[in-house]
Amino acid sequence: MSFPEQHELHKRRFGRNLGLGVALGSFVVLIFALTVVKLGSDPSLVRINDTSNQPAEGES
Repeated sequence: MSFPEQHELHKRRFGRNLGLGVALGSFVVLIFALTVVKLGSDPSLVRINDTSNQPAEGES
């Protein structure tokens, strides 16, 4: 039992949907990359060796 051949309309719709999916995926990747770059370049967001909330030595 074989499947009937797809109509030309379905083939065109599949191509359009595939193109739209690739475009939307590219947009998501672009937004993610811009977010990573923006957050990665802001030194105020990096908290390495931040001791402002720790008590001084000798205090409890």
